[in-house]
Formats: sequence, structure tokens, C-alpha cells
Amino acid sequence: MFSITAAAVTFGVVFLAELPDKTALAGLVLGTRYRASYVFAGVAAAFVLHVALAVAAGSVLTLLPQQLVQGITGALFLAGALMLLLRKDDGDEEVRKPSDQSFWKVAGSGFMLILVAEFGDLTQIMTANLAARYDNPLSVALGAVIALWSVAAIGILGGRALMRRVPLRLISRIAAGVMLVLAALSFYEAFTG
Repeated sequence: MFSITAAAVTFGVVFLAELPDKTALAGLVLGTRYRASYVFAGVAAAFVLHVALAVAAGSVLTLLPQQLVQGITGALFLAGALMLLLRKDDGDEEVRKPSDQSFWKVAGSGFMLILVAEFGDLTQIMTANLAARYDNPLSVALGAVIALWSVAAIGILGGRALMRRVPLRLISRIAAGVMLVLAALSFYEAFTG
């Protein structure tokens, strides 16, 4: 059964965690060089694959005893919050330019860039945690995919303007705060359940 709560929490956590990440910057760089719709098609397809893998991993976690899953989830949320709080800015990453601007070349470049850059990324781990926490793969997958697509669209279409108005450090701190709350809730459930 679909859960608006699980989808909304997943969207919020993933969106805030991914916004200051390299995806927005990569989308911005690709979006300034190529047709935005081609870039988005490749990036969106890669994110669907990442979310499917994360939700599958999270669903496997639900087979473990609930208290253990809550403890693991809490520890991973805590680690994710610390990673966001302690992360240093990397600067722009170089993106290879396809030799032509055909749909398949541009979309393929966006797909490969995200597939490689985001594998095992914080938001993929958080999506797996949320899938385990809510035991609702469809709701978590939908929330995560929409969040990742939103960040990609922001990066591709308007990343530069947003980054001038909202400091990345503030966005990272908000995401870390949300993850700390989720960690506390998971630990509470692990120790009282």
C-alpha cells in the first residue's frame, strides 16, 4: 500500500542530501553544454537504476530482526549526517564532452556520469535505509526518484542561480539535521522495541 508519509520523508531526505552533491554540479555543467532534455533523459534513467538497487538492498534488510534493522538504520543515518557535516567542498569536476550532440551521445554521457559518480553515494545508502525503515519499497522508490530527478532538473536548468541564493553549507546542515532526527528515532525504536 502506498504511503504518502514514507514518500514525503524520502523525498525530503534525499533532496536535501543530494542538492549540495556533485550531481547538481554535473547536471549544471552538462546542461550548459548540451540540450537539457537529452541530459535529463540520461541522468533520469541512471537514477531509476540507482533507486531500484537501493530499494532492493533496503528490502533485504527487512528480513532481519526489527530491532537490529533499526539499530543499523540509526547508525547509517548518523554516519550520513556526519558525512554531510564534515564534507569539504570539492570544486567543479571535469566532464568529458561527447564528440557530437545526438540524443544517444548526450543522454549516454549523462547516464554514465551519474551511474559511476553516484554508485554507493550517500543518497543511495539513505534510500536503502528508508526502504528498510518503512518497509514500503514503492513509496520510498517514488520519493527518492522524484527527489533525484528534481535535483537533476535544478542542476541542469537553474543550478547556478540557486547556488547564488542558498548557501550549500546551509542545505547540507539542514539535511544533516533531518538525518540526525531519523537516526534518533531509529535508535529509540531499536532500544524500546
